Amino acid sequence: MRRGNAPPRGLVGPLGPLGPLGAAVCGFAVLGALLGPAGTAQAAGAAGGAADEGDRDGLVMVLDSSGSMAGARMAAARQAVGAVVDALPDGYPTGLRVYGAGKEHGCDDTRLLEPVRPLDRDALKQAVAGVRPKGDTPIGLSLQQAAADLPESGRRTIVLVSDGEDTCGAPEPCEAAARLAGEGVDLRIDTIGFQVRGGAREQLECIAGAGHGSYHDAPDAASLVRQLTRASRLSADAYRLRGRRVTGGTGATGAPPLSPGQYVDDIGPGETRWYAVTLDAASTADLAVTAVPRPGVRAAYGDGVELRLAGTGRYPLTCGSDAAHFGQDEGAMVIGGAVSRIPSDDRDGACDKAGRYVLAVHRTSAAGSDRARWPLELRYGTERPFEAGATPAPAATRYGDPPAALTGAPRDVEGGTGFNDARGLGTGIWRDTLLPGQTRFYKVRVGWGQRLTYSADFANEPLLEGGSTASSFVATAAYGPGRQPLGDASGASQRRGYHGRPLSVGLGTVPVTWTNRWVADGGARGARTAGEHYVAVSLGPGAAGLARNAAVRVVLRVDVTGAELAGPEYGASARGGGSAAGDTDTTAAVAPADGGAFMTAGDAVAAAAGGAMALAGVGTVVLLGRRRRDGA
Repeated sequence: MRRGNAPPRGLVGPLGPLGPLGAAVCGFAVLGALLGPAGTAQAAGAAGGAADEGDRDGLVMVLDSSGSMAGARMAAARQAVGAVVDALPDGYPTGLRVYGAGKEHGCDDTRLLEPVRPLDRDALKQAVAGVRPKGDTPIGLSLQQAAADLPESGRRTIVLVSDGEDTCGAPEPCEAAARLAGEGVDLRIDTIGFQVRGGAREQLECIAGAGHGSYHDAPDAASLVRQLTRASRLSADAYRLRGRRVTGGTGATGAPPLSPGQYVDDIGPGETRWYAVTLDAASTADLAVTAVPRPGVRAAYGDGVELRLAGTGRYPLTCGSDAAHFGQDEGAMVIGGAVSRIPSDDRDGACDKAGRYVLAVHRTSAAGSDRARWPLELRYGTERPFEAGATPAPAATRYGDPPAALTGAPRDVEGGTGFNDARGLGTGIWRDTLLPGQTRFYKVRVGWGQRLTYSADFANEPLLEGGSTASSFVATAAYGPGRQPLGDASGASQRRGYHGRPLSVGLGTVPVTWTNRWVADGGARGARTAGEHYVAVSLGPGAAGLARNAAVRVVLRVDVTGAELAGPEYGASARGGGSAAGDTDTTAAVAPADGGAFMTAGDAVAAAAGGAMALAGVGTVVLLGRRRRDGA
């Protein structure tokens, strides 16, 4: 029976049975790790010299210091700013601007108290301590000035705290926000209404909507601390993009050629970006894309990205497609997927031929969704064919018996913002926190013949008054070294509704085996390369309406089981000696694309508390809602 480049099959994903995706681009790719010879994976054309797009990020807080903020309200604002600067990561560029503190009347009364520079906690606290509310409320002008305070490029965020409407009117705040946000892909304006209602709240909501941001309601001092902390931390903890800048073409003909490596682009609503790759007749090619909208901004159920990999002959054949949609309308989050060209084992498939192929990435967007352009991170890697004359171990498509539940005290860890800074974990119990709308990333080394099993356990969370009626979701996903999505074989759930009560999401893979790439079972097909595997855990934006704490606690239980084999070939010995013939378990190292060293299992940073349970039922997706069709 021929394997590889088979016609697309109907699969069941988190969104239900997968039917035809139509002629539009179908499938979002998170570009694969750069792999080398069989049995080992090495960087090939790594993104050396690629820019870290987070190097120029910046945040400026704009604080209402008009007369209405005098007394207890300003005391609460000082407390909130102090809590924020204590919670922000060391060195994160942060500034403070106020309005209404200079004179009793004046629509030009806005001042930058602390410039946007590497975080100086003492200076920011001292600056806000000296603010004396007295004047008017020139919100529009303050937004214009705040945008100028930020770096010219990078992820730029304005967080506006106000207890009332603009009293000046020129420029009109909502119009000013729209103009500023329309000047580039990287500006976001979040607003926090402190004890506001009616027209003041409507104006702040309008500013956030026009500024590609979110509005947060703060009816009391405690909620002001919580909301300002959340908004600021989401800015500081944004996905750290990395790669060479590229501009995708508007069609297949003008698609820029990519060599193996990592790239950064952006995409607008309804837009399609095209990229070209030249493939040989034998290597596996992994193409992956991660879309990075601002967390929590307006999004519809079907919003997302779709990808198609196709040939370029007279009658181009689709060689792989994937689609990733949010599958919820709480707000946007990091989302991604991947396609692969896996040559069939008999090398006679239509997509086995050497030549030029094109990757098309399409963004779906409902009319009422946020219109900001989304940054894209693309990654392209190749894996050479199996060594001539060698026989690979047989495919391993069964999960087997579940491992015993891990017990013991968790160790504190802080997950990465994305694939590029994913925190290295080993077998054990780990504790972290998640902000509403946030995805944390981790990486775990899994060898040839080994399998990865993990759970993300959420404990009882203190709820807001009235928060018992609110709901959100938690979700998880796992990816191979090429960032190809991994299917669950353990019967766990990857996505569940969340109400602040204990629950668990998780995933278990089959043993990593070279020949899994040709099996019909889509869940097993991704477990085909040893090396660093990625785990992503997400908390829905709606959790902001139920959780009393700024962040929600999660405990990760990570287990890698099975004897690690010395290679992917049949009869490979177990590492450490002995024969493992007939055993299909283990690991070979995969070099990171930037040539850096792997993190060790103990590489951890303090974060937060909580969690319980072992691997239990859950729903599906982080890098959310996925539908998938593969030509492999």
